Amino acid sequence: MSSQETMHKTQDSRERLDTPRRRGRRRPVVEKVLKPAIWPGMEGGKYKPLSDDEVFRIHQGSLDILENIGIADPTDAWRDRVVAAGGWMTDTNRLCFPRALVEDCLALAGRGFTVYGRDPKHDLDVSGSRVHFGGGSATVEILDADTNRFRGTTLLDLYDNTRLEDSLDNMHFVIRSCIARDYPDPEQLDLNTAYAIMAGTSKNFITSFFQPEHLDKAVQMFDLSLGGDGSGARWRERPFAQAICTFVVPPLRFAEDACHVLDAAARNDMPAILISVGQAGATAPAALAGTLVQGNAEILAALTAMNLLKPGHPLFIGHWPFVSDLRTGAFAGGSGEMALLAAGAAQMARYYDIPSSVASGMTSSKQPDLQAGWEKGYLAALPALAGGNMIAQTTGILADIMACSQESFLLDTELLSGVQRAVRGIEVNDETLSIDIIAEVTAGPGHFLGQQATLDLMKTEFVYPDIAERLTINDWKEMEEPDLRQRGRKRLHQILSSYYPDHINPEDDKRIREKFNIGLKPANMKPGDGRW
Repeated sequence: MSSQETMHKTQDSRERLDTPRRRGRRRPVVEKVLKPAIWPGMEGGKYKPLSDDEVFRIHQGSLDILENIGIADPTDAWRDRVVAAGGWMTDTNRLCFPRALVEDCLALAGRGFTVYGRDPKHDLDVSGSRVHFGGGSATVEILDADTNRFRGTTLLDLYDNTRLEDSLDNMHFVIRSCIARDYPDPEQLDLNTAYAIMAGTSKNFITSFFQPEHLDKAVQMFDLSLGGDGSGARWRERPFAQAICTFVVPPLRFAEDACHVLDAAARNDMPAILISVGQAGATAPAALAGTLVQGNAEILAALTAMNLLKPGHPLFIGHWPFVSDLRTGAFAGGSGEMALLAAGAAQMARYYDIPSSVASGMTSSKQPDLQAGWEKGYLAALPALAGGNMIAQTTGILADIMACSQESFLLDTELLSGVQRAVRGIEVNDETLSIDIIAEVTAGPGHFLGQQATLDLMKTEFVYPDIAERLTINDWKEMEEPDLRQRGRKRLHQILSSYYPDHINPEDDKRIREKFNIGLKPANMKPGDGRW
């Protein structure tokens, strides 16, 4: 038989096996599912880009930096409490941290805590190497799904992105997806951002604040949304939001306002992410190991200062190492080096046994295209396999974090299904080795399709796409929307025209609107508003 005949015979066999249901195919029905194929918080950590000795050397190098170089421009509060504990200031206004102090404060750091969703079903255990995914953040443009043109992001875009993420199973938490550029006033921007995300999701969410007073007011708002009196008492029972604070300007200089916001987060019992964003070759060394050691030192400085203020407060190691394209100096968000650095940052957090926030899943592409697919694939996979706890930027991001795409939020979550299945790994035990089933099949039908074990494992061992297709060529030709983006847009419109969550009680919402200048109109927060 010729190779061409063999190919046609194989194709004919596939078409007989893959004939769609409308042509009479009978698909197995699973009546009892013991567990899903993937779930939030599966344990990663099997991928280790750094050896144990290399991890230790990075840690020791970080301590050397803190003791001998120090961090410039500390706030008065951070300087005073570090100096009172044994640190010192240099003649050049750099705060130095003795090694013993850093290690003592590491021992005090919060571990094994839970981050809460507004709905308890979205609570996340971030201990160990449990992996969770969230979307992209802080974009300033959006690729309109209908016109395929970029425009500036608005508060309505933020709300729409949030409720879209709220509807997606593979989005385990929500991070502020874009900047509401129609709110130039910093306080109004912070408070309306917090409200829009709170109204759009019952998952744990992450947002930022320009000033500590803005965070204080947001906590009042959160408390009112829970039926509280605005004091924060109800909020403190289950704080469902986190503050993300870029407390340092690499290399090795504190950012004053963000340090004040971190202190406010601790006072309000709000979990916080300590963000260091050094860019290899620009604001961090070109050597990847040097980028890791500098950013790790910056994170350890903040952990020390914060645990002197409030030991055990829930803080995330938010080492987000970025990469420069050294041909131009521009940020290269889709680079393979970023995936390596993100995995290395996750591994360092595991060394300290402190929960991690990792940024990985971006793309330099300006469209949800093939380039976006391959870049997002390795960027999401490596830190997940390394055990990053809360991995942000995994969906919706284009153009090196400058833009977001609602199509991409939807399409990228399918990519995360495969990544999560890889994180779960292969379970080897007496049952999964399948020796008895192999013996039964080889003596009988010669295939495993009709075996009860196959039916039982159909949905517990395998993940199936919702938008991506696995049809034969002939069936694909008959599709009304053969292009992935066309199918994504159709699904996007279905969700955004119908899914308007009501997470806030109307009476509580009224109290919030009486106290705060909320820009989102109630008419835009329910079906029939005409936008979709």
